[in-house]
Amino acid sequence: MKVQGRAWRTIEAAQGGAAVAIIDQTRLPFRFEVLTLRTADEVARAISTMQVRGAPLIGAAGAWGLALAARADASTAALESAARALIATRPTAINLRRVVEDTLRLTLAAPSEARAEAARRAAQAVCDDEVDRSRRIGEHGHALLRKLQAEKQGRLDVLTHCNAGWLATVDYGTALAPLYLAHDAGLPLHVWVDETRPRNQGASLTAWELGQHGVPHTLIVDNAGGLLMRQRKVDACIVGTDRVTVNGDVCNKVGTYLKALAAFDNDVPFYVAAPESSIDWTMTKGDQVPIEERAAEEVTHLTGVDAEGLLRTVRVTPEGTGVSNPGFDVTPARLVTGLITERGVCPASRDGLTGLFPERRGG
Repeated sequence: MKVQGRAWRTIEAAQGGAAVAIIDQTRLPFRFEVLTLRTADEVARAISTMQVRGAPLIGAAGAWGLALAARADASTAALESAARALIATRPTAINLRRVVEDTLRLTLAAPSEARAEAARRAAQAVCDDEVDRSRRIGEHGHALLRKLQAEKQGRLDVLTHCNAGWLATVDYGTALAPLYLAHDAGLPLHVWVDETRPRNQGASLTAWELGQHGVPHTLIVDNAGGLLMRQRKVDACIVGTDRVTVNGDVCNKVGTYLKALAAFDNDVPFYVAAPESSIDWTMTKGDQVPIEERAAEEVTHLTGVDAEGLLRTVRVTPEGTGVSNPGFDVTPARLVTGLITERGVCPASRDGLTGLFPERRGG
């Protein structure tokens, strides 16, 4: 994707593999800043503070964190310690654990003197693979949108929640990839963008992405989605996910479940875009997914630009207010119209998933 005419990935090798460059998402949309991370600890901190976020992207970041750890100390004990620290930063998204464990396995299989290079190659392969997955999700989702638009014979209005665009992956995105491809192909399209409290990733990231790419969109408060569906102003919902269980349950940014309920009640198709790297083949139902509890300050405070153009954070609640801040919720498979994957669109079920991924039938 492009920012001010230049193509970017959200994470790239820097300094010949001695460091990794990331887009600091905590500064968007007010500042576009690229940070250089040189150690596994710096990568872990970037994941934990959500300077990088989105299930596919934090998986890629975890791989690069292990690659940087291998440059510093390629011993088995050091690499295993680094892997544990990276995995512990974000417990809900399955990508991080899977990618870090796979990268660790590939790295430890190499001779000690070759481990740093093995880890670097593995991290680069993770990034390239995620880009390919996202592009193919976009192609399958684009075909779906084209069919919906042909049935409507007019502008297609799509609602999305949180940010599942290229900022959440390495490039293209998951839920937004079909929208980008459809827009580029000339499909008449408009996107309803949930603000997505508490961190406002819709307002700050999705709206910024769509604006950079020229996709028509309108920002709405989270609670307006149901009203728009009742008014027949939403033709489809597409969201991303941090984990899909084998029965088709979907864990995504908190608030997704409420959108799915509203969509179900109003006969609006509700699709979830998910690469295979976000499918947890070991977990049978959504109630088993660990739900991350995040800091109270994400709810009690807001950050924005004041009239003088200065970035400020202010408290919006009474001092001392108790806060519960679960980062995710679970949408049952029965509310999901279909899963958009890199291999096609399938029902949100074990049979649907294994139909696209037959090699997982015994898993």
